[in-house]
Amino acid sequence: ADEGYTQPTPVQAQAIPVILAGRDVLAGAQTGTGKTAGFALPLLQRLMAQANTSSSPARHRVRALIITPTRELAAQVEESVRAYGKHLPLKSTLIYGGVGINPQIAALRRGVDILVATPGRLLDHVQQKTVDRRIAPRDQLRHAARARGLRSPDRADRPCRHHGRSDLAGLARGATDAGRHREAAHSPHRAAGHRRL
Repeated sequence: ADEGYTQPTPVQAQAIPVILAGRDVLAGAQTGTGKTAGFALPLLQRLMAQANTSSSPARHRVRALIITPTRELAAQVEESVRAYGKHLPLKSTLIYGGVGINPQIAALRRGVDILVATPGRLLDHVQQKTVDRRIAPRDQLRHAARARGLRSPDRADRPCRHHGRSDLAGLARGATDAGRHREAAHSPHRAAGHRRL
């Protein structure tokens, strides 16, 4: 309600129940139709089941990873996640390249429930062991980059002007597909199937 939502948009109405059921969604819609809220709101609801108010970093480990193809989109998504969850005991942070890594390391050490990242900087953190490599497997990130012909995930940390609209959609889709295949292989309790909207 704080963000002005009274009724779900079509993409939200279709995506939210599927995500709440623990299934994968691949969705496309026009700008301004609420796609971010369509996945962020059910994500927050699912995480609330194990949320806690403790200030201990050990009680706030990364339980959700959102990978975006550019730093601009990462910033927008993290801002939305923070706004939607401002009344919840969940911590989010943002990591991307082109800026100093030390403040990001400090934020991660303070504890994070939801991590929004670009692939290149995420790899940097995995290599420095400030992000658990089980959360962000290297092959998954490289698959996401190759999905749009990017030779390295580091290129995704460059400003948005270096990528066309199709590049953004394709890179995000690559990350989604790689994640779905990995989760299907390693999560026997995951709900079967996914839905394309």
